[in-house]
Amino acid sequence: MAEVLEKKVAPKHEETPLEAFASICGVLAVGLFVLTFVFQNFAIPSSSMVKTLLVGDHVLVDRITLAPPARWAPFVYYRDVRREDVIVFYKPTVEPNGEHLFLVKRVIGVPGDRIHLRDGVVYRNGVALNEPYAAMPNDSNYLPYRDDFPAVSPAESGDVTAEWAEALPSYVHNGDLVVPPGMYLVMGDNRLVSLDSRYWGFVPRANIVGRPLFVYWSFETPENQEYKTSVQDRIGWILHETVHFFDQTRWRRTFHRVK
Repeated sequence: MAEVLEKKVAPKHEETPLEAFASICGVLAVGLFVLTFVFQNFAIPSSSMVKTLLVGDHVLVDRITLAPPARWAPFVYYRDVRREDVIVFYKPTVEPNGEHLFLVKRVIGVPGDRIHLRDGVVYRNGVALNEPYAAMPNDSNYLPYRDDFPAVSPAESGDVTAEWAEALPSYVHNGDLVVPPGMYLVMGDNRLVSLDSRYWGFVPRANIVGRPLFVYWSFETPENQEYKTSVQDRIGWILHETVHFFDQTRWRRTFHRVK
C-alpha cells in the first residue's frame, strides 16, 4: 500500500499597511532619483527653436550623457558637448526678478571656434554652415546687429545686456568671435526672434543641464501662455488642456526625435 504524503502549504503572508507604505516610498524614491538625475521633462514656452521645437512641445531631457564623468559610475556613457547639439542649460544671466531660467538652444561654437554671421549665414572657422533648420533673414526683416554679428556695435540693438556689450569686443579678433575655453556659443534655430548668445554671451560648461531626446507630448499652446502665472490662469489652462486633450494634441509629434 503506497504511502500518501501530505504536502505542507506555507501560510500566505498578507502585506501589512506599513510594508505597503514602505514599498510605495521605495518606488517614489527611485522615480524621483530618475527624474532628478537621469531624465527630466521640460515644456517649450517660446518659438526660438522653431521648426525643431514648437511652443507646447514637452521633451524628455537626458541629464547623464553631457554630465561631468563620475568615477563611481564608469559604466555610464559620457561625452563632450558637440557642435550642433541641442542643449538645455541655465541662462548665464539672472532675470530682473532674480529667477534663473532654463533655455534650450543649439550649440554653434565650442571652445576655440571662430564665429561670425554675414546676412544671417553662420561662418565657423571660415566655412559657411549649411543649416536647413535655421530661419534666415530677407530684405524686409534684416537687422544689422543680429544678422552680421559681431560686425555691428551692440549699441545698435536694445536687447543686448550691458555686461555682454562691454565684454564682447575683447572676444572679437579679425572680425570673428572666438569662443574661450570652458564656454559655448549657442543660438536658437529661429534666428529672427531668438535671444541667444548674440545678446547675453557664452554659456559656461557648468550651466549645461543635458540634451532633449524626444517630444513625448505636444499640445497647441499660445506663445504668451508662459506669462500667465496667476492661479486663475493656471487653473484655466489645466482645464483647457483637459477638455481639448484629443483635438489639440499634435499627435504626429509624439516621440519626435530632437536633432
